[in-house]
Amino acid sequence: MTADERLISLGIKLPPQPLAAGLYKPLYLDGDLAYFSGHLPIAFDGNMMTGCVGVDLTQEQATFAARQAGLNILATVKAELGSLNRVCQVVKILGLVNAPSNFSQHPQIVNGCSELFRDIWGEDKGIGVRSAFGVSGLPANACVEIEGIFKITL
Repeated sequence: MTADERLISLGIKLPPQPLAAGLYKPLYLDGDLAYFSGHLPIAFDGNMMTGCVGVDLTQEQATFAARQAGLNILATVKAELGSLNRVCQVVKILGLVNAPSNFSQHPQIVNGCSELFRDIWGEDKGIGVRSAFGVSGLPANACVEIEGIFKITL
């Protein structure tokens, strides 16, 4: 089953491609690598999921927000490449979590995105290397931001 077919079978609908909110490219291609800029958890209604995890929102809400950031990444990739089928490997994910200094569950939050990618591309192709860590703040008070690299077919 292709990635585009898997989206349909899982009942996943992609949001509109988020627009760049600054002076950067949402996706940059270099040979067979697609680098995607940090994506924020913008909901289908256009609102940002904001706040500090453990203070303003729960770990479960932040995990859902990481999944939403992943959906926004997929929307960008599909818009820029024409199809998610061109992704042949998740290479790297970097997840930033807006959290207080005593919070330690950053990897579990970023799993919201990692599990989405695994569900679409499978255990082999959908899981790459990953880093997850906390930060004292993110743009527009977003609760998570995720960037990374996909290997693609030319």
